[in-house]
Amino acid sequence: MSATPGGGVRTLRVPGRHGYAAEFSPYLPGRLACAASQHYGIAGSGTLLILDQNESGLRLFRSFDWNDGLFDVTWSENNEHVLVTCSGDGSLQLWDTARATGPLQVFKEHTQEVYSVDWSQTRGEQLVVSGSWDQTVRLWDPTVGKSLCTFRGHESVIYSTIWSPHIPGCFASSSGDQTLRIWDVKTAGVRIVVPAHQAEILSCDWCKYNENLVVTGAVDCSLRGWDLRNVRQPVFELLGHTYAIRRVKFSPFHASVLASCSYDFTVRFWNFSKPDPLLETVEHHTEFTCGLDLSLQSPTQVADCAWDETIKIYDPVCLTMLA
Repeated sequence: MSATPGGGVRTLRVPGRHGYAAEFSPYLPGRLACAASQHYGIAGSGTLLILDQNESGLRLFRSFDWNDGLFDVTWSENNEHVLVTCSGDGSLQLWDTARATGPLQVFKEHTQEVYSVDWSQTRGEQLVVSGSWDQTVRLWDPTVGKSLCTFRGHESVIYSTIWSPHIPGCFASSSGDQTLRIWDVKTAGVRIVVPAHQAEILSCDWCKYNENLVVTGAVDCSLRGWDLRNVRQPVFELLGHTYAIRRVKFSPFHASVLASCSYDFTVRFWNFSKPDPLLETVEHHTEFTCGLDLSLQSPTQVADCAWDETIKIYDPVCLTMLA
């Protein structure tokens, strides 16, 4: 493992591990989790990497191995040491970074790969939602050994499950069935079904400043914004990626700014309120770029990871100018 601080980009190279997801800690400035897999996630094991930043670059604080590929990671919202990952064997793993060995708990109910996991952000509930290739979403309380509820309705693999940061008990999911769906935990059912693209939808995210705005990113290379009060037409469409969009994230600091990463190896930054919405294209990976996150502590800091065995933290020019 080697770390390079060059050019304002802090890079950690992780030989033999292909990055799938990167998430900044909501508690500790500069701490980052990365879910990675051997052999591009097709076979082999997975590793959860916990990284810290210092003046000289990135350093590995701790790593945990799992016997199948890891595809997503989410930090606990009530304990700075705890995270959940999800895996190709259909399981979720609960880890504690204060302990050198893991996991604390394994939840195995999905029957196929689990591609997405997210910890609720609204106060008063500690819930985790997971989305799987078995076409179901499951709801978990990490203190309970089994799932609380199963949500059915998607007609293909589920790629993304994301809690609303505004509405307790509400989450979005996106799927290979070309739909975005909004679900309500209280009724254990679907509230809204949006035929959002004529292609598989690999990612979705909620605007941090507008409870009715969700963005989707799809295999058709487009990003589309949806006002959940009227989903007949997207409120914006962002074009520029040349291959499938793997992940999309709204900015925690700017209401109309978002970032996306793609199988075209790039990360792109957008302001959907501008006539020319593409702010910047970052081309520093040499393989599929799968993981992406924007820091909750620093308005300018971004992390990403790719199948080129690198994890990078950097400050894109466009966010520095906005700050």
